[in-house]
Amino acid sequence: MGVGHSHSHNQHPEPTPQMLAARKKANWILAAILIPLTLLTLAAMAFMWPSGSKEGITLASPYATAPGVTFDTGKIQRVVVGSCSDVQAGGDAAAQQDTPGSGTAPQPPNAGSQCTFAYTEPDKGGNPVKVVINPDVAKSHGVKPGDNIRYLNLSKVQGAAGQGAPAYVFVDFVRTLPIIFLAVLYAVVVIAVARWRGLRALIGLVGAYVVLVSFMLPGLVEGKPPLLLALVGSTVIMIGVLYFAHGFSARTSTALLGTMFGLAITALLAAWATDAANLAGVGSHDAATLTNISDNISISGIILCGLIISGLGVLNDVTITQSSAVWELWELAPETSARQLFTSAMRIGRDHIASTVYTIAFAYAGAALPVLILVMLYERPLGDALTSAELSEEVIRTLVGSVGLVLAVPVTTLIAVLVVKATGIRGGVVARVASERTQPEGTVPGRTQPERGRPERIGPDTGGPDRAGSESGGSDGAGAATRRGRRAALRG
Repeated sequence: MGVGHSHSHNQHPEPTPQMLAARKKANWILAAILIPLTLLTLAAMAFMWPSGSKEGITLASPYATAPGVTFDTGKIQRVVVGSCSDVQAGGDAAAQQDTPGSGTAPQPPNAGSQCTFAYTEPDKGGNPVKVVINPDVAKSHGVKPGDNIRYLNLSKVQGAAGQGAPAYVFVDFVRTLPIIFLAVLYAVVVIAVARWRGLRALIGLVGAYVVLVSFMLPGLVEGKPPLLLALVGSTVIMIGVLYFAHGFSARTSTALLGTMFGLAITALLAAWATDAANLAGVGSHDAATLTNISDNISISGIILCGLIISGLGVLNDVTITQSSAVWELWELAPETSARQLFTSAMRIGRDHIASTVYTIAFAYAGAALPVLILVMLYERPLGDALTSAELSEEVIRTLVGSVGLVLAVPVTTLIAVLVVKATGIRGGVVARVASERTQPEGTVPGRTQPERGRPERIGPDTGGPDRAGSESGGSDGAGAATRRGRRAALRG
């Protein structure tokens, strides 16, 4: 493990035995803490691994179709607005469908109302069909020629046409191409800017979702302890993501320790807040559905798990930044004391905290924008609105995540400073070694090279070789070490 990487394009010199020993010592210190924690986490994950059984779950999928009913796709050719009472052969009337795929023919609308119809060419071939567009879709977004849609085909259901019900009902838009385009664009931008590290980060993200889907979600369905489930799953995700994206190094291990601390604080605070604020999720239709399909599913447990997971990305961001900041500051000024190093790194951390808190708050506000608009229109007092069932979960998620995030910054900084100082390398040694190893052969350490084509002046004005040599071990010699030289000497 190294302590970082150099952006220099020059050939790095081999590290000295002292440097190798210091790096090895730092890694051993971190390994002594992280290896037992990792083994304990993996053991807990193996013990809590869900069986995958769905016994006792009664859930009727809204996308399951009755005999003779299919989900078809097609491209809209033209859109017309006409009377909803206009029923043609094949069921060209309009009605809003409540449950897709139920096989129950929708009832014809009231006479005189206006409906939107989309003449759609089926992807499987055949003549265009007249698909009725749901009123909420027609009013809020609308449809236009060229849109790809998914619709319910009820034309083969006996009696549908005879009852005056629509034979083709809009279900959803087909969004495959836009999502694929954005995903490819995202991957290209990340890899182009971050190179191999960006590619590793994307692969790590896929691995994180594998843990989420195969371990955490089934565990919640089976009624596993939500607090322990979230802690174990989140820790495994962070271990994999951090090391895979940033490599095995002292700064990565330091960031992981800080992340674990932030996770622990967030988990404890989330557990208390969920119980104290009575977050039951009763205002959500999806939560009500989950409550009715199984006795093992706890909506409060799902909310608790969500509070912990939601802050993982931002927590990882601040801890790796703080860890890197400490190492970079120390490499620039190895003679800095522990107190000064901590103070300097915390200046960076405070700026990062301020911007990140805004990120969390605005991210949740954007996700809850429809609810915020409704609350505004209700004209309720601000205190009542923030503590209501509609907004309280988002407010608590923001506060819990922010507290864990803020506390993780000083802890990560402190861990990084302690590890840096525990390497046992003194500032003067680092500067002197870096200076000596970056000087060309035949030059005196602590002295700069003369400009090409101009002879070096040696005499009383410059102090001569004796004076230069006497000052090479002092502060001037330490100041002659450049940032590139120090990093090269540290890493090799």
